[in-house]
Amino acid sequence: MATRHDYTKDDIRKMVKDEDVKFLRLMFTDLFGTIKNVEVPITQLDKLLDNKLMFDGSSIEGFVRIEESDMYLYPDLSTWMIFPWSTDRGKIARVICQVYRPNGEPYAADPRNNLIRVLGDMKKAGFTSFNIGPEPEFFLFKMGENGEPTLHLNDKGSYFDMAPMDLGENCRREIVLTLEEMGFDVEAAHHEVAPGQHEIDFKYADALTAADNIQTFKLVVKTVARKYGLYATFMPKPLSGINGSGMHLNMSLFSDKGNTFYDKDGELEISQEAYYFLGGLLKHARSFTAVCNPIVNSYKRLVPGYEAPVYVAWSGSNRSPLIRIPSARGNSTRLELRSVDPTANPYLAIACVLEAGLDGLKNKVEPENSIDRNIYRMDAQERQQSHITNLPDTLHNALKDLSADEVMKQALGEHLYHSFIEAKNLEYDSYRTQVSGWERDQYLEKY
Repeated sequence: MATRHDYTKDDIRKMVKDEDVKFLRLMFTDLFGTIKNVEVPITQLDKLLDNKLMFDGSSIEGFVRIEESDMYLYPDLSTWMIFPWSTDRGKIARVICQVYRPNGEPYAADPRNNLIRVLGDMKKAGFTSFNIGPEPEFFLFKMGENGEPTLHLNDKGSYFDMAPMDLGENCRREIVLTLEEMGFDVEAAHHEVAPGQHEIDFKYADALTAADNIQTFKLVVKTVARKYGLYATFMPKPLSGINGSGMHLNMSLFSDKGNTFYDKDGELEISQEAYYFLGGLLKHARSFTAVCNPIVNSYKRLVPGYEAPVYVAWSGSNRSPLIRIPSARGNSTRLELRSVDPTANPYLAIACVLEAGLDGLKNKVEPENSIDRNIYRMDAQERQQSHITNLPDTLHNALKDLSADEVMKQALGEHLYHSFIEAKNLEYDSYRTQVSGWERDQYLEKY
């Protein structure tokens, strides 16, 4: 994880002077998970530290109407970080901000504020921390002569390949080194199954820090890739016929007594609380899919045959179900949700899976029996007998499930929920009215 620090205002001022910081990049995230930033000269530092820096919120997706556009950026000083790269005119520092209304209230449509609210629900339920370990994947494509991304992959490698087959190795190595300079504890970095596909895993952190880290990670990956003439994309399925990119979320829930998912005397050394939390995840899985897999293209990845989960089930031993329980125990006991892809807004996705698990705990939701055989080899009747349901197969169907789930509405809050549903329905309608090359190839001459 990227280390958080309890910086004071004076600490920040000293670092600015010592490191010759000339620009401030004030980062926050919109409804769609897109990183936004307001860049200001260092002369605005005092105004920022006093929570007096204003911006126009009407231009941000999912935020406010023009007539109520004035918003303030309150910096979370623990996220202060000086970028390892610099310009000829000095270094650039970033700080992640929360969006506030002029009356001093946290703005409900800020996804980060929403996650903080849901973490408050967790604490009211008696827990201290929700830890997340993400496993984001991405593709590297070659850049064209004019700097635009092409569909030409940078290599023909596969899982764990090494140079010279993995031509993206140098790029990936620099990404790792840059992340480590920025305080990340990188646990693994390797070529993934598909050509041009890579994965970098970093150490778990509390939910808010993990979401911040995912956003910082995306920025670093794209920035370093460009130095190598490559374009990094987190699009789940950029090419047909190969595996897509996921972002598995490993999660564990802690209380004052430690990891509540671990019980040395329990079946599989898993606690009853873990089973209830798992039950909540399975109960709401179809509903939070719209948030965890939020674009039309997400559902091109969630198909049989490419290692992505398709069925709502769990296992302690195999990787075909939606959720598995990795073998580590003790404080490392965790659940791994395998459906999430890296286009998900991490603040919203983590808020939804946490509320789903808390609902399972509150209502003592028992999960169905584990499925310890390859679900892809089971026929429809066998899946039905085992009470295995499918994940939604389109964004449209996922939105219908989300709309019917009151717990997920609570997880998003009223403003974010309505903005999300409206925006994503428009996105699907736009997709639905387009005629694809596949359709022309199949039907133009035939009919």
